[in-house]
Formats: sequence, structure tokens, C-alpha cells
Amino acid sequence: MTIDINDLIKSITESLGRIEYIRSEDIPNIDLYMDQVTSFLNTRLKSTTRNKGEDKILTKTMINNYAKNDVLPPPVKKKYNKDHMVTLILIYYYKYFLSISDIETILKPLNEDYFGQDKDVKLTDIYDELIDKEAQMLDGIIADIRTLYDEAHTMYTDVNNGDEDTLQLFAFISLLSQDVYIKKLLIEKLVDGYKQKVEQEDKRK
Repeated sequence: MTIDINDLIKSITESLGRIEYIRSEDIPNIDLYMDQVTSFLNTRLKSTTRNKGEDKILTKTMINNYAKNDVLPPPVKKKYNKDHMVTLILIYYYKYFLSISDIETILKPLNEDYFGQDKDVKLTDIYDELIDKEAQMLDGIIADIRTLYDEAHTMYTDVNNGDEDTLQLFAFISLLSQDVYIKKLLIEKLVDGYKQKVEQEDKRK
């Protein structure tokens, strides 16, 4: 393949290294107005976008729609607290591959049981532990990418018309896409199962 896997892995690692994992302690301790919310998120999440300066992070319209659709608890006197900010960060990552309905289902138990609650385990604690685990898993993700690259490199080796590199690149992209597709299907099955469980519990009540 024309792509140098070591250069590719280095590029991915550097990109992941530039991702700012926003911990709850990084979020202001004061309640924020909408403009302050979008300014903070756009600044801190800018490194995660493909086209910096062009891609939208979270706009006022998006945030208002999330609150309107019960994905995000409504602001209090037009202000958003730290739990709002944590929820918005989770929504930002989920929205790339899940529907609003699915995101609502995933976040519903957190919003109902932990949002704004003064418990031993707070929503910010749940969020921080998740962020820590995601950071720890990066090495494994990089290893999986290398494995898929190696698999793609074994394909189309009998092509004699000079298209081997192009076809192996196609295979690499396709194998990565299959991995994403399978995981997306798994997530959707888990979400559907949770929905059914909640519906059955509601009927019993």
C-alpha cells in the first residue's frame, strides 16, 4: 500500500493526543448563559473537528432542540450548570452516529437518577471515570487499526495492473467501516433492548 502504516499510526496518535478530554474539573464552577456555553464548548472541542473553523460543534439551535426533545434537562433561569455541560459533551460525541431518540434513551437514566442530584456518586463522577477509561483504551484502539491494516495488506496481491495499492487502500477503508458498522449495530441493539425493558416496566406499573 502507498500509505506508510507507521506514518499513519503516528498521525492518528498525534491527532488523538490533541483531543482535549474535558474533565469535569475543567468546566467552570459557575452557571453559564448560552453564549458562554457555546463559547466554552467550541473552544475546547475544536480539535475534534475534521474541518476546523467550518464544522459546527454545538450551536444555540442544537442545544435548544436537545432541551425541547428531552435529551438535555432545561436550563434554570436560562443558565446551564456543570451537569448540563457534561451532558452536552456526551451528546456531542453521540450525535455523530446515533439518532436523537437513541441519545435520549441512553442519557435518560443518568438524567433521571443523577442530574442535579446530591448523591455520593454524582454525574460528574460517572463522566470523569468514563473519560479516564477512554484515554486508557487508546493503545488498544491503535493496535486494532494496525491489525486491520495488516489484513488489508494481504489482499489483492495477485493484481498485476498496478492497482494493488488502490485496492488495498479500498480494503483498509472497508474493513474499518465494517468495524464501525458492527459496533453501531451493537449499540442500536442495546438501546432497543433498554427501550423494551423500560416499556415493560411502565406497563407493569
